[in-house]
Amino acid sequence: MRSAGCCINDYADCKIDGHVHRTVNRPLARGILTRKDAMACFMFLSAIGFFLVLLTNWTTVLLSFGAIVVISIYPFMKRFTNLPQLVLGVAFSWGILMAFTAVTGAVPAAAILLFVANALWTIAYDTQYAMVDREFDKEIGVKSTAILFGDADKVIIAMLQVMFVLAMYLAGQRFDLGTAYNLSLLIASGLLAFQQYLIRERTPGQCFKAFLNNNWVGAVIFVGIALSYF
Repeated sequence: MRSAGCCINDYADCKIDGHVHRTVNRPLARGILTRKDAMACFMFLSAIGFFLVLLTNWTTVLLSFGAIVVISIYPFMKRFTNLPQLVLGVAFSWGILMAFTAVTGAVPAAAILLFVANALWTIAYDTQYAMVDREFDKEIGVKSTAILFGDADKVIIAMLQVMFVLAMYLAGQRFDLGTAYNLSLLIASGLLAFQQYLIRERTPGQCFKAFLNNNWVGAVIFVGIALSYF
C-alpha cells in the first residue's frame, strides 16, 4: 500500500514534479510512463492489498476503506491546504489501527497512542522534507507545513518531536515495555536533537539529511521494542 501511495502521488503530481529539482527525474515527469500507467499500478497494488485484508476480519476490512480514501486524497491536499503533512500522518498511521483490529478485533487506548505518535512523527519529518522544496513550492503554488510554519518551522518541528517521544513513552508504559525500550527512546531523542542541528540553517541538503536520519530513529525504537520482548 505504501507503493500504491507512491503511484497515486506521482499521478497527482506529474505536472508539478517537472518544475521541482528533486523530482524532475521521476518517470511521469520525464514522460517515460503515463498517468494511465500510474493509475493502473495503483489499482493493481490496492487490489492485492484488499485481498490480503480479506484474510483478516470484517472490522479490519471496514477500516481498509478509510485507508484507501486517505491514501487517495493525500496527494491532492497540497493544492487546497497547508496541512498535507497532517493527512500523510493519518495515512501512514492508519495501518496501526488495522493491525490491532486484525489481531484483537478492537482498537485499545495504546493503539490510539501509537497512532497519534506516528502521525506526529510523520508531520515532523515530512516538514523537514518539505523544507527541501519550499522555494520551489512557493513559486508553483504548492502548499505545505514548511510554508505554513515559516520562521517557526524549527521550533514547531521540535515540539512535534517532543510530543512524539512522549506519546511513544506512554504507549510503552501501556505495553509494559522495559528498560531497553526506554533506552531506545533516549537514543532516538538524541537523533532527533541531531536533526535540529542539521536543519539549523534550513539549507535544502541538510534538511534532506535530517529527513533521512529518521530511518535511524525508527530502527533504534524497533530494536528497543524487540529487545524488550526478548
